[in-house]
Amino acid sequence: MIVSAPVDEALLQALTAAADADGITKHVVGAVIPDNTGRVLLLHRPAGDFLGDLWELPSGGVDRGEPLLDALRREVEEETGLVITGISSYLGHLDYTSGSGRPTRQFNFAATVEGSGVRLTEHDGYEWADSTGQQKTSEAVQTVLAAWHQHTT
Repeated sequence: MIVSAPVDEALLQALTAAADADGITKHVVGAVIPDNTGRVLLLHRPAGDFLGDLWELPSGGVDRGEPLLDALRREVEEETGLVITGISSYLGHLDYTSGSGRPTRQFNFAATVEGSGVRLTEHDGYEWADSTGQQKTSEAVQTVLAAWHQHTT
């Protein structure tokens, strides 16, 4: 489901409650991070990984009991070395089955960061992608990016 909404505690609680009600057992957070020219940060998964050779948003798992936005800040910093300075909106979610077979929901947020120097730890490449480069992502991520584009215009 894709929807753009301001982020507050009520929304975050509603998101996790809805995921639980839908039988989702693993929560993941993802970030749409633009640079100052409107390009978006995409990361490339190594070919041998789960969903290998995929271009994706910075994202990662939420630890048990961890608030979604804390997980978002942690995952972005772990994967890219970038520090989130703001989270402006919720951009919807995408569902998939994890590598371990668990029903997974990725909650996506628009975020801003300090600087643009990326330090990779889990991926083998990155790109600040313009609208053409963003077409390298999955259809589900392209839908999230479309929600972000609508939010920013």
